[in-house]
Amino acid sequence: MIEMVIDARKKDLGGFEVGRVLPFARKRMVGPFIFLDHMGPAEFAPGADAINVRPHPHIGLSTLSYLFEGEMTHRDSTGAHNIILPGEVNWMTAGKGVVHSERTEPERVATGGKLSGMQAWIALPLEREDDDPSFTHHAGADLPSYEQAGLFARLVAGEAYGARASVPVASPLFYVHWEMAPGVRAAPPRGSGDGGYSERAIYVATGAVEVGDRRLNAGQMAILEPHAEPVVTAIEPSTVMLLGGEPVGPRLIWWNFVASTQDRMDAAKADWKAGRMKLPAGDDHEFIPLPEEPGSTTQFPAPTDPV
Repeated sequence: MIEMVIDARKKDLGGFEVGRVLPFARKRMVGPFIFLDHMGPAEFAPGADAINVRPHPHIGLSTLSYLFEGEMTHRDSTGAHNIILPGEVNWMTAGKGVVHSERTEPERVATGGKLSGMQAWIALPLEREDDDPSFTHHAGADLPSYEQAGLFARLVAGEAYGARASVPVASPLFYVHWEMAPGVRAAPPRGSGDGGYSERAIYVATGAVEVGDRRLNAGQMAILEPHAEPVVTAIEPSTVMLLGGEPVGPRLIWWNFVASTQDRMDAAKADWKAGRMKLPAGDDHEFIPLPEEPGSTTQFPAPTDPV
């Protein structure tokens, strides 16, 4: 029923801790999901720096930001500028190249507050790698939701349970948020066959659940076997993310770049180093430089490696 369990690894992004779930050595992707971070949960004192991610580039992917608590401000080189709140989606497609920043507004820094959420990278299919960059924000009715008998469910992106979110995904996938009361039982989207998905995972953000006879605690992800049809039971109040979809093929990942070939990767490195990628309007006074070598502590470092 469960192929493996992945424990989130704690990473410090300049004073803010995240739990990094993907990529993992023995499971680099789940469907098109190539990167998954659980931000927080954290509480910032008044005046303390919260989210302060300087402009940085992406290629070959879409980023999906989704919050449980708090807020943060997004700016990017398409001209987008918005504040994301809990239950909303920021969907940014990098395509051939985009630059963005994520910050906490000064008035929020002054008052302090909590922050918790998920950030995912979704690899683009080969035919979409050279798309022009774009950004969309989604909230409300375009994210279908359901609530009954201790279960709240929201379809964050993709298709599941006969519903479709308006987020403009580029390949078959699902991303679902559950809030479960103790004792609630629910099933993830179907697996391979009968219109289901070939790759699926369950991530416990808070609380604890049972998947079949296996307990999953906060910060753990279960990779499901393709044909398994498990029932998830909440042991205590729990926040659970369900994700998966169809594979898009092997990818390279290095720093903030995802690419199908080394030539694409090298071109992106050269463009950023030479200053050929536009910075976001309103946030163009600083940026994260290209790491000089794998293992640098700048934003999201990762050695070039087949995924």
